[in-house]
Amino acid sequence: MPILGSPILGSVVKRAIELRNKMPVIFSNKEPEAAQRKELKKLIRRASNTAFGEHFGFSELHRSKNLVHDFQKRVPLYDYNQIFRDWWFRSLNGEPFVCWPGKVKYFALSSGTSEASSKYIPVTNDMLRSIKKTSIRQIFSLARYDLPRSFYEKGILMLGGSTHLQYNGTYFEGDLSGITTKNIPFWFEHFYKPGKRISKERDWPTKLNEIVLKAKDWDIGVIVGVPAWWQILIEKIIAHYKLNNIHELWPNLSIFVHGGVSFTPYAKGFEKLLGKPITFIETYLASEGFIAFQTRPNTNSMQLVLDNGLFFEFVPFNSTNFDDMGNPKPDAQTLTIGQVEEGKEYALLLTTCAGAYRYLIGDTIKFTSKELSEIVITGRTKHFLNLCGEHLSQENMNMAIKMAEDQLNIEVREFTVAGIKYDSMFAHKWFVGTDSPVDAEALRNAIDDNLKILNDDYRVERIAAIKDVIVEVLPTSVFYDWMKIRGKEGAQNKFPRVVKGALLEDWETFVNQSK
Repeated sequence: MPILGSPILGSVVKRAIELRNKMPVIFSNKEPEAAQRKELKKLIRRASNTAFGEHFGFSELHRSKNLVHDFQKRVPLYDYNQIFRDWWFRSLNGEPFVCWPGKVKYFALSSGTSEASSKYIPVTNDMLRSIKKTSIRQIFSLARYDLPRSFYEKGILMLGGSTHLQYNGTYFEGDLSGITTKNIPFWFEHFYKPGKRISKERDWPTKLNEIVLKAKDWDIGVIVGVPAWWQILIEKIIAHYKLNNIHELWPNLSIFVHGGVSFTPYAKGFEKLLGKPITFIETYLASEGFIAFQTRPNTNSMQLVLDNGLFFEFVPFNSTNFDDMGNPKPDAQTLTIGQVEEGKEYALLLTTCAGAYRYLIGDTIKFTSKELSEIVITGRTKHFLNLCGEHLSQENMNMAIKMAEDQLNIEVREFTVAGIKYDSMFAHKWFVGTDSPVDAEALRNAIDDNLKILNDDYRVERIAAIKDVIVEVLPTSVFYDWMKIRGKEGAQNKFPRVVKGALLEDWETFVNQSK
């Protein structure tokens, strides 16, 4: 949510933020559990008169003395396909009171990098209010950063999906960023960039070009969006105005609010685009809700939002609870926030004010501070490699690439990895997108050696079962061209870090044709 305006408005906002943060909320070990029980009770009570609530006896359940246990016993785990097939399709067809009171007016099309088609995620009015409330909390957290008062008078440029949503008879559909931007308060419309007209543009290249042309007219203090697309836009601006770095045009640019993907692989590339250091603030805003955000400087962790329309459960991400394809087993163990441990990897389940229940969002996280309820995103439940016990996570992959960038003095913009059969054993095949001159064999050795340091299981299996590591170096444009032909260019779309099955076949065919 933008925080731009006149000097008077900037002064008011700054003062309000300072006053609000004189009473910072820091959760103790007991408070998160109590906050989550209260939130679950509110969600169950609100949904009691829905078809879902009636089916699972929510009217009786919300009065239970052992609410969490009884809720987990009655309601099964859902992934997208299951909950859409059983419930959400009815809302999509215009039926009210299916999983949440009222009629669902908006459906967010998820980026869906691991699926052939986009997912339709319901976005209720209660969810929109929840997202706005958390956005305001994130603004208040800026008081913890050392920012001058003049910062609060600068513009925020949000690079997201089109606000010109598609109407399909009973609902509007579009990218979540387009839905939330379309629903900002009327008094706010004058302040955010790129403005109403450009925000409506559906064609991504056209939107970028129009932003480039207007960039000289704006005094931008904050940029918001997915790192890959922002890197492309800043490069376009620098080239168009013949700049050495973006600060020559926007000297007051101080903050980049990003999310949706690990920033680690993009850090080196961003350094080259800046004239001075800026603050990077991570957010965890998914199509299913505003899950967490960074509340303080000098950390790469985000604090979970425990009291604003979301109830969390955590499934230990291991072979006991998940099969080889990353699907949860029917008897998977689920924990509440009071039962988690720091440093362990969990898949995230959500119950929300948009009608999701015990819903596997597909992300994996680790707690970095249980006291502060702070987490980092480590990857996706389906974006990992475990062909023979190597347990290679997306977190391992990101760090191995970052280390290779530093070792070889190159910039890697995108990458993806596949596990393949190799004679009677296995191999990992890396597709690395870089426009830096690099020897593929040197890059292969660097990635392989780094992973042996980062992951003991990988080191063992490289001796026993993973007989080779193959690296194919590609121009960065190949990755973005592939996303374009799949209709996933721009906005919140990200390239999958692991490709398997039909997706791998499609990708390899495209790579070969590109040559």
